Amino acid sequence: MQSGILRPALATYTALFLLFLYGPMIVLAILSFQSIDGGPQFPIRDWSTYWYQHLLGLAESSRVSQLPVGESLVRSMMLAFMTTVVSTILGVMSAEAFRTKFKGSGPAFYLIILGMMVPGVLVGLGMALLSNTLGIGRAWWSTSFVLHVVYTYPFAFLIMLAIFNRFDRTVEEASLSLGVTPAQTFRRVTFPIIFPGVLSAMLFSFTLSYDEFARTLFTAGRDLTLPLSIYGTFSVEIYPNLFAFGVLTTLFSFTLLVIYGLLMKRFTAKASRFSGQEDAA
Repeated sequence: MQSGILRPALATYTALFLLFLYGPMIVLAILSFQSIDGGPQFPIRDWSTYWYQHLLGLAESSRVSQLPVGESLVRSMMLAFMTTVVSTILGVMSAEAFRTKFKGSGPAFYLIILGMMVPGVLVGLGMALLSNTLGIGRAWWSTSFVLHVVYTYPFAFLIMLAIFNRFDRTVEEASLSLGVTPAQTFRRVTFPIIFPGVLSAMLFSFTLSYDEFARTLFTAGRDLTLPLSIYGTFSVEIYPNLFAFGVLTTLFSFTLLVIYGLLMKRFTAKASRFSGQEDAA
């Protein structure tokens, strides 16, 4: 009797949760196909792809300014890429170090995850005040980059820590017992096994850095990233070309997820073949 009531309740809860999660994206996609006349309106009277053409610079000029998706988009992509590389490397190295207990590991652990717990506005404001005190110029590639790494590094660290906690040490011990150097053991044995975690850490770091606003607001300087440029352009009024850009950004995010899934599937297939060869031997 209880299971008969529990299943519909869980199904209803899941459906409402998915609606809450993806409902704004659906509304955003619908509003992006309205015509040039008027601002955001729902329901839509005239359907059009004008705002996508306007976003790409293919439509005739209008009173609505173009979105600043040129240089600011390149900055955001470069900043996210730099953050991804550094945060993932630091996350792997830190998690590797925490595989063995060392003196001060407890305080070190909490100091690392502190970067993801402190409010971004406070950290950004503190970095801005520190830069002004030391006479250091604020820029997206320096002060913002440091804060992005401080924010995303704990996520990469926790992911890799979970991966290493399930790691079978005997595989490395067998490699070392055969005379393989520690560096070669990590490259040929350890890294292929932890690769799914590394890929997940990279995805987390890139996503968190790409749309980070609070930590960048006070530290980016005059060269703004994409979230700051959009906020500055549409802080007073929002036009439908922003909805079109939101749809394209969402598609880009889903593309990253598809690439991530394909890489994981390929890695899993290779791991399965390798396991089958070991069993046959």
